[in-house]
Amino acid sequence: MQPENTSRHQQAPGALSRRNFFDRVGTGLQGAALASLLSADLYGEETESHRRNLPVGLDARRPHHEPAAKSVIQLFMHGGPSQMDLFDPKPELQKRHGESYFDKIAGEVENPAAAGALFKSPYKFSKHGASGMDFSELQPHLSRHADDISLIRSMQTTNLTHEPALWKISCGRMLTGLPTLGAWITYGLGTENRNLPAYVVLDDPKGLPVNHHQNWQSGFLSPLYQGTRFRSTGSPILNLKPEFKEPEGITRQERDLIARLDRIHKSRRPAQPQLGARISSYELAARMQLEASDALDINRENKKTREMYGIGKDPTDSYGKRCLIARRLVERGVRFVQLFLEFQVWDHHTQIFKGLKSACARTDQPIAALLRDLKERGLLDSTLVVWGGEFGRLPIAQLGDNKSEKNAGRDHNKNAMCTWMAGGGVKGGAIHGATDELGFSAVKDRVTVQDWHATILHQLGLHHEKLTYNRNGFEEKLTGTFEARIIRDILA
Repeated sequence: MQPENTSRHQQAPGALSRRNFFDRVGTGLQGAALASLLSADLYGEETESHRRNLPVGLDARRPHHEPAAKSVIQLFMHGGPSQMDLFDPKPELQKRHGESYFDKIAGEVENPAAAGALFKSPYKFSKHGASGMDFSELQPHLSRHADDISLIRSMQTTNLTHEPALWKISCGRMLTGLPTLGAWITYGLGTENRNLPAYVVLDDPKGLPVNHHQNWQSGFLSPLYQGTRFRSTGSPILNLKPEFKEPEGITRQERDLIARLDRIHKSRRPAQPQLGARISSYELAARMQLEASDALDINRENKKTREMYGIGKDPTDSYGKRCLIARRLVERGVRFVQLFLEFQVWDHHTQIFKGLKSACARTDQPIAALLRDLKERGLLDSTLVVWGGEFGRLPIAQLGDNKSEKNAGRDHNKNAMCTWMAGGGVKGGAIHGATDELGFSAVKDRVTVQDWHATILHQLGLHHEKLTYNRNGFEEKLTGTFEARIIRDILA
């Protein structure tokens, strides 16, 4: 019989009960193995011991092959820019204006009740540069860079609704919660400047785009790799600087003490991989106090440069500031910079005469200035500039309630869209692919979103099949399980 004062925990030497197993398993090899196994199930991502492909953190990493570009500036024109009104003139569409066409494409129209007849472009086109690239009259500044741009006329996507189409172009699949292009690039390459985020987002002070923060999320990757929002007006980052300044020696001692406490805290919680990311974010915030303020201070630029970007006048001031900040960031080693406009600036279901003209007036001069500035500073060779939205527009009119062509616009089109790249090892003055005679569908050298992603990764020295993340035993990729090819025709 067991004595009354003997605890249930007291057993014969060497005996191993269920309770004793879990008491002991927290230490030694058993604990390490169990924590490693459980962390993948609990958090859906790898711990440091599991990360086979890449080291933890944001230190610069070796690419898979020699890169043509070191950084990317993505000019995200969400809403769906109209290809036949900007880059892809269609004489046949002009001739057949007013002809009924809805019955031929009824299954590809999102708003059938508002569908009208074939609708010619209201804008004149002309050829520019030695390449003879076509631009509409809405882009007088960008057209001067025709020989710096590689234009893709044959890109397609798989959904004609904004939210899933944006997930597709951002993350590779029409699902929420996945890492974005910028997060994958940051995961693969890290940063060349430890005092600035590797991935910066410059969104519009007027409002967020569709899908909001999901456009720059890290998904199942560590939060280290998500985009960091910088504001173009006021303080670039809220609460970046302390309310009052302390002597430098005291500040340094405080940071050293916090760093030691963080390391102790983290060592006792090996099964919480997000903890390391949070600590790293705080450490980055401390280092950013000086460099971020400097990088975003456009007043350090001379007056001529600011005027070139259209800063200080409407309607180019806001976007011009962000384009100039983007140049200052890549100049300092930031890997991926993403620029947004507010809610659906390019979504012209009605009044395309007014709306498209307004969108171009806001962006044309700043974008051209960005290309010129990068080129003059010798940065265009190492910076890949990418322009485009989530889909294109239809060749038929979309009519408002009054059914007047005067106020007409265009509905969404997933079968054809235009995008362009410049710099970063891309061939200037190149035109890839073609659409049909009306601009409805890509018919030559079609480009998928996966092809587009694979090409951007390739220019940065990353192979889309090798950039993987082991998630619960499955090798995740930006291009997923889809077939992807590099668009080699546009590469220099």
